[in-house]
Amino acid sequence: MELKKLCYLLTVGALILTGSSCSKDDDDNGDNTSTVTGVQLSSNATFGNIITDNTGQALYFFSNDATGSSSCTDGCLVVWPVFYKDNLSIGAGLNASDFGTITRADGSKQTTYKGWPLYYYQSDTKAGEVKGDGVGNNWFVAKADYTVMVSYTQLVGDDGVQYNSSGQAGVGISQYLTDPNGNTLYAFKNDRFKQNKYSNNDPVHDGVWPVYAINSIGSIPSILDKTQFDVITVFGKTQLVYKGWPLYYFGPDNMQRGKTLGISVPVPGAAIWPIVNTTTAVAASM
Repeated sequence: MELKKLCYLLTVGALILTGSSCSKDDDDNGDNTSTVTGVQLSSNATFGNIITDNTGQALYFFSNDATGSSSCTDGCLVVWPVFYKDNLSIGAGLNASDFGTITRADGSKQTTYKGWPLYYYQSDTKAGEVKGDGVGNNWFVAKADYTVMVSYTQLVGDDGVQYNSSGQAGVGISQYLTDPNGNTLYAFKNDRFKQNKYSNNDPVHDGVWPVYAINSIGSIPSILDKTQFDVITVFGKTQLVYKGWPLYYFGPDNMQRGKTLGISVPVPGAAIWPIVNTTTAVAASM
């Protein structure tokens, strides 16, 4: 009995000296400020206001998720873990209506912002770090005020044929610009530098290729040069311009992200309504 009592006293003494406890309740009494409950805007010296979780960990968009489904799987998820929180709390300056949830191919859930699935970056080891922006030219820190986004997908025309970024029939992933919600933006071959040659103020005519109208130019993905963006006024609307090309939607895309039907219109292979990207040449002047 004396031996058992001595062992008990020695064990208790060791726990006191090390600060350890066998109580599960003690393990859960950590700093609850690190609990992830939702999202917020966090100020960053390089990127301005970015979207983070409520502990300040940066969240990211993946440009390959052009259709709104996650294309980051398997090993990709080790580097770019999924962000998901049920009953998401929304911080000041963000709109709850911009957030949603998708079910991934493996049955798990993922939170989205403006249709973009959200991720963490493995190398961001503490709040305030944004090491993932620009990785592979297709990962960008999540922001609420992007004017355009960069997307990558196989282009498919209105004729059902696959196209490359030059507007010719071909298989391959193309880079192209979208609005912040992932809707494809196009240029018009007959336009000139900062001159819209298509719109005529007829609602029916202009509704086929609506201008991409904005209030002002906000944030631009880091692989793009913000100085190459401008605006022009077209029948009272402020149309965004990239490299001198006025930008349009294609009506039959029906504002459905990932749709690129306009690439084959009106003549397949003629590239009259091309997508635009970092390799697009500057529009010619008159």
